[in-house]
Amino acid sequence: MGHIRADKPAASCAGCLAWGQLPGRFCRGCYTYGQTHAVAACAGCRREVAVPEEHGYCRLCRAQATWAIKADGAVGRDSLLLPFLRQVTHQQLFFANLQRPRNGGPPVGKAGRRGLRTALPAAPAPPSTAWHQPELTPASRDFSRFDRTLHGDLANPRLIRARSEARTLGEARGWTRWTASDVDRALVIVLSGHVEGEVIRYSEIFPALRGRGLSVGHTAEVLGRLGLFADDRVPAVDRWLERKLDGVAPGIRRAVEDWARTLLDGGPRALPRTRGTARGYMNEVQPMLLEWSGQYDHLREVTRTDILAARDATAGKQREGRVVALRSLFRHAKKTGQVFKDPTTRISIPRPVGPVMQPLEQIDVDQAVTAATRPHARLILALAAVHAARPGMIRAIQLDDVDLGNRLITIADHIRPLDDLTHRMLVDWLDHRRTRWPNTANPHLLITQKSAVGSGPVGQLWATEATRNLSANLERLRVDRQLEEALTHGPDPLHLSLVFGIDEKTAIRYAASARQLLEQSAEASTVASPRTHGSSPSQHGNEPPGSR
Repeated sequence: MGHIRADKPAASCAGCLAWGQLPGRFCRGCYTYGQTHAVAACAGCRREVAVPEEHGYCRLCRAQATWAIKADGAVGRDSLLLPFLRQVTHQQLFFANLQRPRNGGPPVGKAGRRGLRTALPAAPAPPSTAWHQPELTPASRDFSRFDRTLHGDLANPRLIRARSEARTLGEARGWTRWTASDVDRALVIVLSGHVEGEVIRYSEIFPALRGRGLSVGHTAEVLGRLGLFADDRVPAVDRWLERKLDGVAPGIRRAVEDWARTLLDGGPRALPRTRGTARGYMNEVQPMLLEWSGQYDHLREVTRTDILAARDATAGKQREGRVVALRSLFRHAKKTGQVFKDPTTRISIPRPVGPVMQPLEQIDVDQAVTAATRPHARLILALAAVHAARPGMIRAIQLDDVDLGNRLITIADHIRPLDDLTHRMLVDWLDHRRTRWPNTANPHLLITQKSAVGSGPVGQLWATEATRNLSANLERLRVDRQLEEALTHGPDPLHLSLVFGIDEKTAIRYAASARQLLEQSAEASTVASPRTHGSSPSQHGNEPPGSR
């Protein structure tokens, strides 16, 4: 409402009904409008106001009809105005100086109407090319300061593409809605300010996402599928070798590092060994490497005398392990041409006779059965106690390895028939798996809540949790099963190798233990039997011999 001055009274305009300070009966607009039109009764509102002769409607009724045309979506021409004018029976009242501005902008009062802001045309997107300017120095971005309300850019084309890729991957992997939501939040944080050619590093996203409780692995997988991710972490193997070979001479270090990597990754004519074997070999040879580095510059300078001195410095099992590790090192060095002669050749060590394997007590087996209360624990226990499967073999079993129709199961590429107990445990676990994770795409038989959204096997600690601190753990159950087979069907190494798919040397060791147990059992039964006892002199008293 306009400001009212004390020297001029406020009144309502007889033409437009606007309330304000009027010089007379009509406001300035109606006065100017009425100079060219005769005063007559409006055909719409029936008021005596200035009315144009062509329509017979006043100014307010014409404005009301124009607003109705705009609301209806029509174009305000004279040919369309008359039907809307006939529908006008009243006007919308308004206050003075508060009408909608002609240019559509907001009213501003005494400061006058602001000028129109012409919308600038959107800048065209730069053409996507295969080449981009490489950065001079890698500058890390700080995603921990991200605020969605201030920095979120949901229209970023790379973010749109990444969110679509995450939905596709989530459907294929069976992600839960919580996992999909966390990955979507992480992508918004990482890609809101992304530009063409920028690479996101693991060291940049790890602190920001881990601090918010978001999945770093799933986010990195989505970014890797789009070619936007660079894993700048130092491999654990490199850190381990750097720590173990610290202080070793450069010439010796190169040969030992090549040997260690061959143990872990394999070679042209060498199969990879387990991490435990590689770490054990390195722990055995590290003290000698440090000692030799003070005298020699290369492994070619190591003599047979040095190997014998290293062997005689230890005793028992440690001496055997040290000689085996040194033999593996120098055999690899000679095969790759790093040494001319193997100094460990024809160095033998007396192998101690292994102890006789003993079967488990029934009370220990019952304790393990009682501890396995969950479906996965019962299945793992049955695979170890019936099929003599190692924990690593159990974790690697996939759904394609189980054939319930033909009652067969494949464990470590060895096909075994399914007994009734294992068949029942498998059916119970598969029912639980289908109910608990109906959308998972993990091909492994055993899965957890964490591995259900991925494709890898379960962890070792989870698989051995039920029987970890018991006397009858999974390893003891496996040994007891193979020993029980040798005791029942005879100490035949060939039979053990065919049934369990084990190595010939391992089968011979089990057969030897079973043979000794059977001999001890036969001797004990012979001593306990009364028919094997001869007559003693005390049984006949003082009778002279031959009296009977």
